[in-house]
Amino acid sequence: MKHISICAALAAFAFLPGPGLAQDRIVETQSGRIAVAAVAGGLEHPWGMAFLPDGRLLVTERAGRLRIVTRDGKLSAPVAGVPPVFAEGQGGLLDVAADPDFSNSGLVYLSYAEAGGAGASTAVARGKLADGALRDVRVIFRQQPKVSDDKHFGGRLVFARDGMLFITLGERFKFEPAQDLSSHLGKIIRIRPDGAVPPDNPFLGRQDAKPEIWSYGHRNVQGAAIHPATGKLWISEFGPRGGDEINIPEAGRNYGWPLVSWGRHYNLIGIPKPQTRPDLAQSIYHWNPVVSPSGIVFYTGELFPRWRGNLLIAGLSSEALVRLTLDGERVTGEERIAMDTRIRDVEQGPDGSVYLLTDESGGAVLRLAPAR
Repeated sequence: MKHISICAALAAFAFLPGPGLAQDRIVETQSGRIAVAAVAGGLEHPWGMAFLPDGRLLVTERAGRLRIVTRDGKLSAPVAGVPPVFAEGQGGLLDVAADPDFSNSGLVYLSYAEAGGAGASTAVARGKLADGALRDVRVIFRQQPKVSDDKHFGGRLVFARDGMLFITLGERFKFEPAQDLSSHLGKIIRIRPDGAVPPDNPFLGRQDAKPEIWSYGHRNVQGAAIHPATGKLWISEFGPRGGDEINIPEAGRNYGWPLVSWGRHYNLIGIPKPQTRPDLAQSIYHWNPVVSPSGIVFYTGELFPRWRGNLLIAGLSSEALVRLTLDGERVTGEERIAMDTRIRDVEQGPDGSVYLLTDESGGAVLRLAPAR
C-alpha cells in the first residue's frame, strides 16, 4: 500500500460546541471516498474517548476535564469529581474507559498524571457516573516510583475479555527502569477492576518484582486494544528517533527497551537492533521514520467493509489515520489517510463509523463515514 493524500486539506479546527460544526470534507482512500465531519469542538488537547451504551461519548481533555458529547454533538460542562491532575508537558488527564458492565455499575475509569513526592506518575481512578458527576471516586492503581520530568506517562486503559484491566505505562523518559521489575516504569500492568492483583500475573510472589506487571521493557505505550478474534492485547509503542512499534505483549516477556530498538537516540547515538538479542520479544511491525502512534482500535463494523479486521492507528507526527491490514499476527499492508492534524485517539462508533480526536489547543471530535 502507499500513502494517500487528502483531496482538500482539512482546515484548522476552532469550533464552538454543538452539532453541525463543519461541512463534511471528502477524502480519497484506497477503499473509496470518505466524509470527515466535526462532531464537537473547542476541546483543549483531547486525549481519550469511550462510548457509553446509550451512544454518548466520554472525552478527556489533558488539562484535567472530562466531557460528555451527546449523540447530536452537544458538549457538556466539565464532569465534576475528576481527580486533580499533573497537567504539565505530556502529563494531564489521559484515557477514559467505561466499565464492561456500565449499564449496571455506572463505573468509569480514568488514567492521569498524578503529582506527589519527588515528581509525578501515572495513576488510575474509578468512580460512578451519575447526574453529570463522578461519585465515590477511588484510586485503584499508582505507578511507583514517582519521578521528575513531564514525559512518557503512557496511560491507555483496555479491558480484556476476562474482565481484567490492562494499563500501559511509559518509562517516564528514564530509560533503564524499563528493565527493572521492582519499578512500574516502562511496563504493561494487569489488575482486577478494583485494583487487586490477579492470581495468575507472571511476577506475583517474586520479592524483586511489582506484582501488577504483565510485561516489561517498554518505552511509551499510548495505544492498546484487544484483538476481536484472539482476545490478545495489542499495543502501539513510541520509539526514540525512529523505531515506533506494534507489539503483542505476552505475560512475563521483555520487549527490549532500552537494550534494543529499531531507532536511534535523539543525540543520534545508535542502539543495538532487536535481532541482536533473540532472547528478547520482537515487535510484529515497526516504522522508520516514525508515525508517532497513539490510540488504536480493531475495526469490526459494517460501514467500511474493506476495513474489517484491520488495525486503525491514531498518528500524531504523521497527522494521519494509519490503517494496517493483517494476516493473523502479520502485517500485510499499510495505508496512511492524511488528516493534516495530529490525531491522538481513534474509536469505532456504535454505527460502525470511525471517530478521531485531534490533538490541538482547539481540538475536535471527528467522525469518518463513507461519502454519499
